Amino acid sequence: MRYYVNWFFVVLLISSLTSFIEKDRPVEGLSIGEYAPDFVMSGDDFDAANAVHSKLSTLHGNYVLVNFWASYDAPSRMRNIELNRALLDDEYSRKQVEFVSVSFDDYASIFRETVRKDGIVGAGCFVDTDGAKSSIFKDYKLKKGFTNYLLDENGMIIAKNISVAELSSYLNARHS
Repeated sequence: MRYYVNWFFVVLLISSLTSFIEKDRPVEGLSIGEYAPDFVMSGDDFDAANAVHSKLSTLHGNYVLVNFWASYDAPSRMRNIELNRALLDDEYSRKQVEFVSVSFDDYASIFRETVRKDGIVGAGCFVDTDGAKSSIFKDYKLKKGFTNYLLDENGMIIAKNISVAELSSYLNARHS
């Protein structure tokens, strides 16, 4: 009987230790080293005459931070605000990195009000009201939750889920 009890505890210990392994693996989205799929950034759906349309690929030659978020997802919304402000506040980063903010809100009016309240600034901020059905969502292999990607000058993903501190550290290391 004691033999079985010992084995039970060994199995329990091993299974509890291995349960943490899965949490460290990226479970959604593209991976570092892949090229970011191109997409059209279209601004201001409510004013088609003044809408701005450009492709992500037009930003090649610069670092690009692509951030996916939605107003109903508090963590992704907060990260969007933090990243936008960090890039605005740091002149060096502002010159080195283009910020592309992609919202998956269902309604453009909610997106516009959220952007206004959050003080998000920049031409690279737009909404894709198709949400999880959109080609961008599918091309970037997004699932639940949202993420961001730092792209190099050629559009290759060099960092994923980057924080403000990591972005600053990464740019400083590349600049040195």
